[in-house]
Amino acid sequence: MYRRRGIALMGMLGMVGALAAVIPATAGESTARPAWAACPENVVVPPPLLVQCAKVPVPLDYRDPEGTQIEIMVSRIASTKPEKRRGVLMFNPGGPGGTGLDQPGFLAGKGLPASVLDAYDLIGMDTRGVGHSAPVSCGFTDVDAYWANIPPYAVDGAAVTRQAEIVKEVAARCAANDTEGRLRHLTTANMARDLDRIRAALGEEKVNFYGASYGSALGAAYASMFSATADRIVLDSNIGDTHLDRAGLRRYALGMEQTLPDFAEWAAARHDSYGLGRTPEQVRTTYLTIAERLDRTPAADGLNGAVFRFVTFASLYSEIQYGNLARIWQSYRDPGKVPSEAKAAVAPSPSDNALTVFLAVTCNDVEWPEDVETYRRAVAEDRERYPLYGAASANITPCAYWKYEPSEPPVAISDKGPRKVLILQNWHDPVTPLAGGKLLREQFGQRARLVTANESGHGVYVLGGNACVLNLTTSYLVDGTMPARDTTCRRD
Repeated sequence: MYRRRGIALMGMLGMVGALAAVIPATAGESTARPAWAACPENVVVPPPLLVQCAKVPVPLDYRDPEGTQIEIMVSRIASTKPEKRRGVLMFNPGGPGGTGLDQPGFLAGKGLPASVLDAYDLIGMDTRGVGHSAPVSCGFTDVDAYWANIPPYAVDGAAVTRQAEIVKEVAARCAANDTEGRLRHLTTANMARDLDRIRAALGEEKVNFYGASYGSALGAAYASMFSATADRIVLDSNIGDTHLDRAGLRRYALGMEQTLPDFAEWAAARHDSYGLGRTPEQVRTTYLTIAERLDRTPAADGLNGAVFRFVTFASLYSEIQYGNLARIWQSYRDPGKVPSEAKAAVAPSPSDNALTVFLAVTCNDVEWPEDVETYRRAVAEDRERYPLYGAASANITPCAYWKYEPSEPPVAISDKGPRKVLILQNWHDPVTPLAGGKLLREQFGQRARLVTANESGHGVYVLGGNACVLNLTTSYLVDGTMPARDTTCRRD
C-alpha cells in the first residue's frame, strides 16, 4: 500500500504585551563557552571544510530562567581567514521542525561563496525540540491517518468533518505524549531567545542570520526582539510574519496557483515526451482531471486525490523536480494499474519529530479557530478561489484542538531599528508566495529592502541560482552593502 506520509515543509521588535515585563531577554545567561567536539555522523560538510558541534544550555521556560535547562546543539564551520572574519552567521532552514545542524554545510556544497565562508563562522543548529536539542514526539507512525503538516484536500464539507475527528485525536495524542511538559515551550519567541543565548555563549556582541521559509519568521522575530544585537539579517522565501497563522497557511493555495503555470508551460513544451497537454491550459486540465478521478477512485496503490495534489504541490519547490513530477502524472494519467516505480516516487516520509515540532510551534504561536464550521466555510471559499489547492490549505488542523493556549501574543514587527534586514523573494513560490515578502517588507518599513527575483520555486539565495540575487546578497553579507531601494532581479 501507498505509505501516506508527507514532509514537514520547509520555516521581534521588543517584547509585546504584558510578557515584556516578566521575561528578561537574557536573564541569567551563562558565560561558559561551548565545548566543541565531533558532530553526529549525519552532519557532513564538503571537503576541505571541517565542522564541529557543541551544546548550549537554555531555559526550558524563560519565565523561570534558573529552572529546568535544555541543551541546544549547534554546529560550526569556522572561518580559516582571521583577517577577514567579521563574526558569526547563524542559519535556519525552515520548518518549523527542520534540522539545521547540516544547513551551513549543505549551502556550502551548493555554492555558498568563499567570501562568506571567510567572513563568518557558520553556525547551524537544531532548534529546541528538534533532533539533538531536547527532541519531542507525538508518536506519529507511517500508517497514521494524519500524514502531512498541510491538511489534505477536502472535496466537500463532509471531508472537513472527517478531518476534524482525525486532528482531534492527533491533538490529544500529542498532549498525552508530552510527559515532560516541553511542548508548550516550543514557540518562535523562545527560539529567538535561544538564538541570543547562543550568541552570548559564543562570546559575540552581534548576530548575523540567514533564514529561509519558516526561518524567515524566526529571523524576523530575532531582528525585532533583539534589534541591538541583530546585525545583518537575510530573510529568504517569507511566510509574511513572525509566525504561521491561518491566513499564512491559506496563502499556500495562492502560491500553488501562481507556480503551477510555470510547470504547465514547461510540460506543454515537452508534450511529445510526456503527453500532459500541448498548452499550459491543457496541462492544468490534466492535473484537475487526474485529481478529481483519484478523489472518486483511488489508484491501485492506494494513492488518492489529496495525496496526488500534495505531491504536485511539493514538487513545485524546484524546477529540478519537474521531470519527476511529469513522470508521476504520466503514471496516474490513465486508469489502471500503477507501475511499482511510481509508488516509490511519491512516498515522502518525514520524521515524527519534525511533524511534532511543526505542530507545537504553529499551534503555540497564535490562536486558531476551534469551530469546525469556520473551516468548512473557508474550504468552500478557497475551493472556488484557488481550485488547485485551496480546499487543502484551508482545511482544519490539530491547532483547533491543541491543549495549550498561546503563552504570549505573537510578536509584532516594528519599523523601529537599524536598516539591516534584506528580504529575498521569488515571484512564483508554491508555499511562500510573493505576497509574504511584500507583507514582511511593509511591516519592517525602512528597516528593510525587498529583492524580488523573476524566478520560480522555493529558495532564492544560492539555491535559486539567480546571479543578480546571489551578487546582491553576498555583497550585503560580506561588505554590508544594502540595496538603496527595493530591487527586481530579472530571470537568468
